[in-house]
Amino acid sequence: MGNFLSNSKETKALPIDTSFKLPSSLPSWPPGEGFGNGTIDLGGLQVCQISSFNKIWSIQEGGPDNLGASFFDPSQIPQGFFMLGSYSQSNNRQLSGWVLAAKDNENGALKQPIDYTLVFSSESLKIKQDRIGYIWLPTPPDGYKSVGLVVTNSPEKPSTEKVRCVRSDFVDQCETDSWIWGSKEQIDPNGFNIFSLRPSIRGTQAMGVSVGTFVAKNGNSDSPISLSCLKNTNNNLSFMPNKNQIQEIFQAYAPMIYFHPDEAYFTSSVNWYFSNGALLYKKGDESNPVKIEPNGSNLPQGGSNDGSYWLDLPEDIKAKELIKKGNLQETEVYLHVKPMFGATFSDIAIWFFYPFNGPAKAKIDRINLPLGMIGQHVGDWEHMTLRVSNFNGELRSVFFSQHSGGSWVTASELEFQNGNRIVGYSSLNGHAMYSKPGLVLQGRNGIGLRNDTVKSDKVLDTGAKFSVVAADYLGAGVVVEPPWVNYLRKWGPNISYEIDGEIKKVEKTLAGGLKSGFEKVVRILPREILGEEGPTGPKLKASWTGDER
Repeated sequence: MGNFLSNSKETKALPIDTSFKLPSSLPSWPPGEGFGNGTIDLGGLQVCQISSFNKIWSIQEGGPDNLGASFFDPSQIPQGFFMLGSYSQSNNRQLSGWVLAAKDNENGALKQPIDYTLVFSSESLKIKQDRIGYIWLPTPPDGYKSVGLVVTNSPEKPSTEKVRCVRSDFVDQCETDSWIWGSKEQIDPNGFNIFSLRPSIRGTQAMGVSVGTFVAKNGNSDSPISLSCLKNTNNNLSFMPNKNQIQEIFQAYAPMIYFHPDEAYFTSSVNWYFSNGALLYKKGDESNPVKIEPNGSNLPQGGSNDGSYWLDLPEDIKAKELIKKGNLQETEVYLHVKPMFGATFSDIAIWFFYPFNGPAKAKIDRINLPLGMIGQHVGDWEHMTLRVSNFNGELRSVFFSQHSGGSWVTASELEFQNGNRIVGYSSLNGHAMYSKPGLVLQGRNGIGLRNDTVKSDKVLDTGAKFSVVAADYLGAGVVVEPPWVNYLRKWGPNISYEIDGEIKKVEKTLAGGLKSGFEKVVRILPREILGEEGPTGPKLKASWTGDER
């Protein structure tokens, strides 16, 4: 097959042709030990984050949105630092990535490769590209590992001076992350694809460090990987922000959360919820619920989610209806700050509490169907997570929780207002978090659960009232966790209503075709939407000590 080189005069501008920058300059962070200093010592290997690039090669087809991908070398590498690999990104968003460069603080931590292996050439592809590209795998010396590939627009092997391999004790295992490129038309779906990389083991105790490079694979994302990531070898957490820096970081990015104009069930502070009559129930003594102290000091601490205790709304009908609505003006959000990727990033999880989760709606083709009481439950915890670079304090991405899952959105794809303040949207009644307004259908083929978001005058400024409730890395006593954080039972009753009865009520109103569609909706609904169990609090979520899903 011949190759197709596009004429630059005919090529339309792509999102990646623009480099992303946050709307406002970063503030000067309060003084501290290592956060925001530009470099991080991984225990004898010093690294810095490079966000300036020279384009090497670009493909204009295949990949996300069929817009292709581009390949870059890092530029403006500080003296004494070395390139570890090239960078690649899909063309469907602005150029916004980074790769690490490394400096050898310990004799022998870095070495040149001894050779290269060609893993891919675009010469035979009948696709639009600005030139022919070649992807090379460095051959490391014994006792060393490659952590990145090298891209050229020449068939000649790169110089062994171009890149460095890393000694094996400074590396960790990595895995594929996001799909960058592959062409179903030109390449078998199980053939050649390009993915970004991340450490295989991620969490507050994991020390794997993302390099920002990519992997090129013959095979799907589950096939073996030829590259490694880096590792924080001495578990150094001094590059995490101190308490004053956390305050400044959050105020710089604090999200503005917009609610649907028809929303009836808003956020509140936990203290407001407790002060307005929330009750603690104990198994075996259900007839004697206990009013919870405003600070939660009489909640059982520790233990496990064993069904012994649960929370519920007040018994008085008027008080119950009042508390279900929440109180936007009295809302406080709660921050849990944790190290990620070997403390090269800080994850700031923002937890929102809703006293009540409202009923769901389904979409079946063109019909919108109220689901009765389905979806209702007491005590709803939702969250967003800001991922901030510890090299400079720059926001890199945000995780939006959505029922039992969620999604990461890169900073270049976010909506901002008032400088670098993030904009988020809470879905009607269900409170799933999204980065853009509109309808997200949880299902397939036009059938599923509606998640409706709209920008209205009902908005939560998370920067107005917030508190840091957990940051273990700061050491004992620096952040005192409120008692409710260590309440490890349910925030709602086990069975909030008879789900089978509700399903039958809805089915009675439906004709044959709609009835079968409704049955499909019920099968795909998340467990918490069905209201079978009261939810647990933030500390029992997998993301408390691990990465977001």
